[in-house]
Amino acid sequence: MGGDPTPQGVARWLREGMARGVLSFPLTAFHDDGSLDPEGFRAHVAARLAAAPGAVFPACGTGEFFSLDEEEYRRVVAIAVEEAGGHVPVVAGAGYGWAQAARFARIAEEEGADALLVLPHYLVAAPQDGLAAQLEHLAARTRLPLVAYQRGQVAYTVASVRRIARIPNVIGLKDGHSDLDRLQRLTLAAPEDFLFFNGAATAEIQARAYAAVGVPAYSSAVHAFAPEIADAFFTALRGGDHSTTEKLLRDFYVPFVELRDRVPGYAVSLVKAAARLRGERVGPVRAPLADPSPADLAALKALLAAGLDLVGASL
Repeated sequence: MGGDPTPQGVARWLREGMARGVLSFPLTAFHDDGSLDPEGFRAHVAARLAAAPGAVFPACGTGEFFSLDEEEYRRVVAIAVEEAGGHVPVVAGAGYGWAQAARFARIAEEEGADALLVLPHYLVAAPQDGLAAQLEHLAARTRLPLVAYQRGQVAYTVASVRRIARIPNVIGLKDGHSDLDRLQRLTLAAPEDFLFFNGAATAEIQARAYAAVGVPAYSSAVHAFAPEIADAFFTALRGGDHSTTEKLLRDFYVPFVELRDRVPGYAVSLVKAAARLRGERVGPVRAPLADPSPADLAALKALLAAGLDLVGASL
């Protein structure tokens, strides 16, 4: 168990987890009518935890945070904390403007989350002073450690990373831009114990490039439906097994990304559809996302079967 709830303690716990396994972002389960399915979510989280991830991140992008009301969010975080049982860190998503993010932060704190992933704010572009102030306002309103997420309209400069790293409970940064020149500058500017991890969509595609600039840890959407594939890739990459790494990239990850890129929102809805294909009770996505077309679902099923075959597993 983590034991030390201080930002430094949680950061150490997360670092240990990042070295041991992928960061898992579970899907939020819904019934066919769109209502929350708590027991479906519980079973899904339990299956993810059985595959020994480095940490679990409920109610984030893959978990459709943007579609949850506050009571649904509370239930999702509570279940994740219960299932984790203190054995791996639970990092809940929180977002929108700082005032609303603080409401979600308070819920996550009440339900026992270990930290928060601060998702990009809603709609507007903002200057660097505003991006840093957003984190400062949120940090002042929660005791939980915060991991900033730069993606979309949020992209920190070196000066801003130095500023946010001085906030006592900001412990790291998830990067979704894949600008490795900028990222290298950020890692060199930040304190040595500041956490960084690869949060690109289908992060395995760029995992080797991120590792080359000192960011080997990454989130895995594939872990949400095929932990066998995600773990085989992680093991091969960390073990220097270039042949297996190349084969998984060429025969599974690249075709998956090509399918994902066909339709906006497939980064979530394809993942959820793949979990359903494997018999998981996760249900449909909520609008404005849409489930895959029959043709794309058939392509996904064939690709999933091929990927599982590569690692000696079955659909």
